[in-house]
Amino acid sequence: MNLGATGERIAAKALKRKGYRILAKNYRCTIGEIDLIAWDAGTIVFVEVKSRASDKHAYPEVNVTRQKQRQVARVARFYIQHKSAHEYPARFDVVSVLLKPGCKPEVEHFIDAFHPTDR
Repeated sequence: MNLGATGERIAAKALKRKGYRILAKNYRCTIGEIDLIAWDAGTIVFVEVKSRASDKHAYPEVNVTRQKQRQVARVARFYIQHKSAHEYPARFDVVSVLLKPGCKPEVEHFIDAFHPTDR
């Protein structure tokens, strides 16, 4: 089982249940990659998914560091430019997926989770 791919699949399903439309999965460009890009009521949502098999050391969402936020923002700017989507608002969400063996996945969605800067 690929933990990351499984977490991303679970996250996409959870977002769809909330009414989001998935625009891209594992969007890649020369700058980097974004796990999910979704549409939520007129807003482009760039989603970083973090998965873990245990919460022993930390919950998955704590791994979205400032460096990761800046990287996601750079890819998001590339996507917006490439798709000519400047007129739409955008935000950055995080979906945390905890996949403890033998347990139902725990999914937590952090809306507007971060506001990256280039600093």
